[in-house]
Amino acid sequence: MSCRDRLMTLLEKAAAPYQFHHHPRAYTAQEVASREHISGDRFAKVVMLVADNRLAMAVTRANDQVDVQKVARVLAATEVRVAHEREFADIFPDCEVGAMPPFGNLYGVPVVMDRRLAEYEDIVSQAGTHTETIALHFADYERIVHPRVADLAVHA
Repeated sequence: MSCRDRLMTLLEKAAAPYQFHHHPRAYTAQEVASREHISGDRFAKVVMLVADNRLAMAVTRANDQVDVQKVARVLAATEVRVAHEREFADIFPDCEVGAMPPFGNLYGVPVVMDRRLAEYEDIVSQAGTHTETIALHFADYERIVHPRVADLAVHA
């Protein structure tokens, strides 16, 4: 099953409206937001972390940076660091590396999200490839994923 199919199944089962968008290949969250003609504030960027030897997914705005000390406090972890691609690539076999959607629940990975994303009615994120995004209502995202929402980032 592709990442797109996995997302569609989850969102349709939850009766959550969504839209996929195609764009020219882009690798950074800021590039993707620009290609989608949206503010980086509305684009949900995924940063994979290792917290006390366990993977965790942090979700922030495209133009923000994850503060690992803040994440450590939220997760009550002793040590948090950014994960290397080799540490998580196998967890997301149906996604291009670095293009995972912020749906860690689909892969058994806990999700922490910066509170500033909750300020927007809709969010946009990568959808498993470097050429496709998914847009949905924030309320639906929160209802389906149940991220831990906290102050996690250094805000631009």
